[in-house]
Amino acid sequence: MVINTLILLGSFVAMEAVAWLVHKYIMHGIMWNWHQSHHSHTKGIFELNDLFSVLFGLAAILLILLGANIAQYHRLVWVGMGMSLYGVAYFVFHDIIVHRRIPFLYKPKNPYLRNLIRAHKVHHKNNSRDKGEAFGFLYSTKNYLQKK
Repeated sequence: MVINTLILLGSFVAMEAVAWLVHKYIMHGIMWNWHQSHHSHTKGIFELNDLFSVLFGLAAILLILLGANIAQYHRLVWVGMGMSLYGVAYFVFHDIIVHRRIPFLYKPKNPYLRNLIRAHKVHHKNNSRDKGEAFGFLYSTKNYLQKK
């Protein structure tokens, strides 16, 4: 059980690195045509960019199914669960708290969350595919802490 928990937590943490790399080099690279919808105002609830969540979700489901059905790959269940947990955290923070895609009155007072929100707003100041910064979702350097 301890190993499974460590795999789950490790997968969750590793997803931030994967998400950063995908965001910087794929979303702001070859797949900019999908991600651009997130950097511009769109009408309606969904953006073309949401397809990235579908792809990550399908990858997590595939790992869980492989782990559940093939004995020698049983640990993949926990990798898929870690990815899924990251996806939930991403959705709550990024889509609800930062972008308010679902009406929500919570305004974070926690310095860590406020730093992340500022970093993401800096990321969105640049509406082009190039010259972006702050590609993380749940981790950011202290560069974006509000100066007192």
